[in-house]
Amino acid sequence: MARRTGDALAVTVVGAPAVLHDESGRLFQRPRRGDLWGGLAAMLVALPAAIGFGVTVFATIGPGYAVHGAFAGIVGTVLIGIIASCLGGTARLISAPCAPAAAVLSAFALEMVRRGDDPGVIVLMLVMIGVLAGLIQVVLGIVGVGQLIRYIPSPVVSGYLTGVGLIIIGSQIPKLLGVPGDMNWWASLLAPAHWDWRAVAIGGATAAIVLAGSRWPMRVPGTILGIAAGVALYFLLALADPGLRTLVGNGLVLGPLGASGGGFFESFVERWGAIGRMGSEHLAGLMSSAVTLAALLSIDTLKTCVVLDKMTRSRHESNRELIAQGVANVASSACGGISGAGTMGATLVGLNSGAETRAAGMMQGVFALAAALILGSFVAWVPVATLAGILVAIGLLMIDREPLRFIRSRATVLDFVVVVAVIVVAVTVGLIAASAVGVLLAMVLFVREQSGASVVRNKLELNQAPSTWHRPKAELEALRSKSSEAVIFKLQGNLFFGNTYKLYADLEQEIQRRRFVIIDLKHVRSIDVTAAQAFTQVRDAIRERGARLLLCGAQQGRRGGSDLHNLLDQMGLVDPDSKTVRVFVDLDSAIAYVEDRLLRETEVAPSDEVPMGLRQMEMFSGYREETIADLEAAMQVRRYAAGETIYAAGSPGDELYWVRRGAVRHVTALGDKGSRQVAGFGRGDYFGGLAFLDNETRPNDAVAVTATEVYVLTRRDFEALAQKHHKLAFNITATVARTLATRLRRTQLQLLALQE
Repeated sequence: MARRTGDALAVTVVGAPAVLHDESGRLFQRPRRGDLWGGLAAMLVALPAAIGFGVTVFATIGPGYAVHGAFAGIVGTVLIGIIASCLGGTARLISAPCAPAAAVLSAFALEMVRRGDDPGVIVLMLVMIGVLAGLIQVVLGIVGVGQLIRYIPSPVVSGYLTGVGLIIIGSQIPKLLGVPGDMNWWASLLAPAHWDWRAVAIGGATAAIVLAGSRWPMRVPGTILGIAAGVALYFLLALADPGLRTLVGNGLVLGPLGASGGGFFESFVERWGAIGRMGSEHLAGLMSSAVTLAALLSIDTLKTCVVLDKMTRSRHESNRELIAQGVANVASSACGGISGAGTMGATLVGLNSGAETRAAGMMQGVFALAAALILGSFVAWVPVATLAGILVAIGLLMIDREPLRFIRSRATVLDFVVVVAVIVVAVTVGLIAASAVGVLLAMVLFVREQSGASVVRNKLELNQAPSTWHRPKAELEALRSKSSEAVIFKLQGNLFFGNTYKLYADLEQEIQRRRFVIIDLKHVRSIDVTAAQAFTQVRDAIRERGARLLLCGAQQGRRGGSDLHNLLDQMGLVDPDSKTVRVFVDLDSAIAYVEDRLLRETEVAPSDEVPMGLRQMEMFSGYREETIADLEAAMQVRRYAAGETIYAAGSPGDELYWVRRGAVRHVTALGDKGSRQVAGFGRGDYFGGLAFLDNETRPNDAVAVTATEVYVLTRRDFEALAQKHHKLAFNITATVARTLATRLRRTQLQLLALQE
């Protein structure tokens, strides 16, 4: 649910407290109470994990470097948390050192150790990899790569969300049960003899309070209450067990962080002091590792943002976030910290603890610094099972139950399959592989769906969509009798290899019996080579029968039209000398061409046309000679060159026109989109009747298509003629009105045909 409150949008999140989505672009934000609680809870999850990642990386160099790893984790948590939140635009996102960074850096360090490189050089190389990875992320954000995250389908996000929740639960079960060593979750569940009932009690109580807080929001977030309850229960147990009152050898608590300002400065100087011992041979694998690290960190961050969007109904700025994460990683690595990303676990803990804005991430960094330097002795007593209980509860809340409804309908059952596949791959292989599998399956389903759908928007007979050229009654009757010799296909959407076979099958049924096949491409957004080749097959089949293929709507200048026109040109379909294929700007021109061919099989050049007399025109065929003579005396004869405007829109409508020779078209302006032909008039037809009848201004421009000659009857001459020939004046008025009604009826039929 959402409501407008002042300048902010209040959003109620399922499984989370009410939050305000801040759209401010300010660099620093004043933290709200929820940000303080969220930042504190997120720090308790992110900081121990970051220290563990740092120790993992640096322990590969040698046991003595474990303390460097602890410092790297602390520095990364502080700097990445503050800088990424300041520069990024995603509210409630918590950034900290993460597992992908630990994996890539550990592998690189291990390879250098095996080669026998100097430990100081290895430490410096780890710093440079982090700096380069951050710079690459900045470049990715600047060029707009982050926008690609928008195209991940919803079932993939849903499966990813549930998969992450299950992974979090699985990773915390051993800690929740107090199982020693590196036993995985299923082995831990099957070995109750190794369970520590104290850890189970502490973790269970914590998880229960967190879940209760998500169902019944309290003044203090459930995660904070859960941590307080876990710590309180631990000290109650310590009253009866003296072994729990010491940190030495106590596996139930986090233990001392061991941070100091002097140690940080010494670590910083030592890292960059080895730059003089680095040689060119050390740079061989630097770039590849940096690219890999940048890709993994970017994917991790953007995936967390997508999940956060889904849970909070917000929308992140992918490219801005990549730039912010890159700058944060450069700063962290340069100062000796480990690289990081937007982390799922800490973000969701902060969200469920009341985080509201970007300030939550900043506060997480501030609290991490305070915990490392000031509150280290307090944080050391936080039970490991308490943090495990929080993460298990968060994992349960992350499981998306909405896809269960997909099973109820056959239309969405395949989407459910995508969700399940993403979950299975995420749990058994990994999250990046799950994203790839999900996107691949979604693409397959999309191609399958598009392949089954027809790209034929309409298939019309010629009499269902006549041209806007207004023709005499005799010509209309002739066209109606020959309507079956032409067919019109209006295509739509994307023409690609998936629907080409069905398109060709639809066309093949018609090209065997039609003399003219018109294909309108106006609503085609894109076309690939396979579809273009299908048109060449249609052309070849039509050529064998001596028929004609007319393509229209692929003109250059229209959005997507240039690429379409160029591809058809490359395939040999756009050839001015072709006797089989003709290309027209729009559908109306193509239909008019077919009508002309059907009415007269041999073209008559406009220059060879003989000007029509009034007696030859259908409207005046039954009048006496003296009446026709008086009418012709009242008229003017005007001549216009091709392209010349006869009258413009907005001009007075006090003249009526009959075409003696040539052709005229009505054109209406479409603003920035140019103009469009709305009607056409040939020899013997009249135009300008609407404004002549209602005495209003002209609604359209009238333009001569070719060299044109017209009769013109002004309103004053018409009124003078009416004094002598009452019947003629009445018949002219009645004929104009009847013709306008006929044209309106034809327009209605065209609209009905298009709707069908």
